[in-house]
Amino acid sequence: MSGSAIQKRINPKPADLGEFSVKRALPATSQKMVGPFVFFDHFGPTEFDPGKGIAVRPHPHIGISTVTYLFEGEIIHRDSLGYEQPIQPGAVNWMTAGKGIVHSERTRPSVVETGSKMHGIQAWVALPVEDEECEPDFMHYPKEGLPESDSNGVWMRLICGAAFEMESEVKSHSPIFYVEIKTDVGATVVLPDQYTERALYLVSGALRIEGEIIKEGEFIVFRAGAIPTIESLETSRFMLLGGEPLEGDRAVWWNFVSSRKDRIEQAKLDWKQNRFEAVPGESEFIPLPEN
Repeated sequence: MSGSAIQKRINPKPADLGEFSVKRALPATSQKMVGPFVFFDHFGPTEFDPGKGIAVRPHPHIGISTVTYLFEGEIIHRDSLGYEQPIQPGAVNWMTAGKGIVHSERTRPSVVETGSKMHGIQAWVALPVEDEECEPDFMHYPKEGLPESDSNGVWMRLICGAAFEMESEVKSHSPIFYVEIKTDVGATVVLPDQYTERALYLVSGALRIEGEIIKEGEFIVFRAGAIPTIESLETSRFMLLGGEPLEGDRAVWWNFVSSRKDRIEQAKLDWKQNRFEAVPGESEFIPLPEN
């Protein structure tokens, strides 16, 4: 792909999370981050039979903000700060772990009884070195407050950052953009050029970029400075994301992210020895993995 706007094409790896499986695009062997994005999971579309649903027990994070975004379904978020917040399609749950937070993600009991559908993306945004040990925080942003545009067969919702002459009120710690886009057949989108690192994830449909066909489920990393036109070959949904690279590398182990490997070792010990704050009303937890 020499000379192409596309620098890398990544086929996400499947990962089994128990109640459901995901397609994990980041981190990949060939690409650890895109801007501050250090983790990108696409889950679903999944249909749960009555009696089943998401039941992610309390677990810890450090050094990141987590971004949950749904296309379909609902998840109940609870955390060690005492927040309990349902997230529904189009809204944003932005949880900043900083020096440490614990949360659970579950299907509402009444929905478990009837069965449900689930489809969405969870991303992790690494924090700048100076903010890695900030106080934990949680913010919920209803979809009505997120900027949208709809013209020429292209609908967009800006989840965070700034792009396409829109700016989101979602608070982030570094230059970033994250956009959901839905396109009609034949519609085109020009990739924003104000960020050094940019990527595309095709949720559904088919796209063409400079003659190259992009298939459903592919994660595309663009060359710095390239300004390609993205053409929709089918009715499609895709995410554009990226930002400015952070200073230094990031180590990722389980749910812990840090610029310092010794900090991750400390977080392991803290979780094993029950030093994190608990989630009110929750008695279960996910044990520290053995490796």
